[in-house]
Amino acid sequence: MNMEFERKLTIPAEVKEQYPVTSKVTDVVEKKRAELKAIFEGRDNRMVLIIGPCSADNEDAVMDYMTRLIPVQEKVKDKIMLVPRIYTNKPRTTGDGYKGLLHNPDPTGKSDMYKGILATRHLHMRAVEETGFIFADEMLYPENYKYLDDILGYVAVGARSVEDQQHRLTASGIEVPVGMKNPTSGDYNVMMNAIMAAQHKHTFIYRGWEVHSQGNPWAHAILRGSTSKHANNVPNYHYEDLARLCDCYEAKPELTYPAAIIDTNHSNSNKKPLEQPRIIFDVLNSCNHAERIRKMVKGFMIESYIEDGAQKPGEGCYGKSITDPCLGWEKSEKLIYDIADKI
Repeated sequence: MNMEFERKLTIPAEVKEQYPVTSKVTDVVEKKRAELKAIFEGRDNRMVLIIGPCSADNEDAVMDYMTRLIPVQEKVKDKIMLVPRIYTNKPRTTGDGYKGLLHNPDPTGKSDMYKGILATRHLHMRAVEETGFIFADEMLYPENYKYLDDILGYVAVGARSVEDQQHRLTASGIEVPVGMKNPTSGDYNVMMNAIMAAQHKHTFIYRGWEVHSQGNPWAHAILRGSTSKHANNVPNYHYEDLARLCDCYEAKPELTYPAAIIDTNHSNSNKKPLEQPRIIFDVLNSCNHAERIRKMVKGFMIESYIEDGAQKPGEGCYGKSITDPCLGWEKSEKLIYDIADKI
């Protein structure tokens, strides 16, 4: 093969021995997972905000941001459940660029996957321990989910991964809500097929084992916009788009818990993070207009950090994204309160 085998990486069981969950973390994860599932099942009418940095590149800044969310959550707890983002691996369209904490614990240094695996688990555990939240991460590599399966509260499957069979089958064996994004083409059928696959039982190969998944009833849609054949961004958060997704769910009555999260950045905002509040209020207006849309829309995915915008790795602005541009803290805090006032 045209590749160099550098070293065999530590297995999840060994990492968990090195960073074992405490009873406090276990209690938080169990309680918050139950709350989140209740929202997706329709037994809890609160909305979910999956909010936080595009990528978790700096532990101090990430923890600073997460700590700021604690008093905000307390003020909106009756209407909103915050599930902060700690995204530790990032898909790159061309393969170039910063690939996340998993690849580069030091964003300006070389890749070190072993250190990245340890850093990823350490950060997720520290965040749960110190904040009392459960966290979301993207499942870029299905085989790596096992390193965090006892900590994570929410999993997203990206637009470029949603057609992949291993992602779909692994999602069927996950015990927390998994969001399936529409592909970059915008094809709803691809997304709905992914949800169908994730909700079913399967037998497949996972980390060298023959495994039998039990199906994930909380697998659901994430609308993130699409890209046209002319490379233009095409949003899919408008009323007609949401109604169409309702129709898709109604055409598949075998799916449990019809649900959608609206990604307010990416192609929906043309990667203009300051547009995210406007998009959210547009969706909330649609929810107020149609009860079936209100029942389906469970919340929003928001890219937010301490500083507005983005920078290149190594530029050194504390709390500013080094991947996609984000909404800064002051605007984000106001947005959360404004959402709570509207629902």
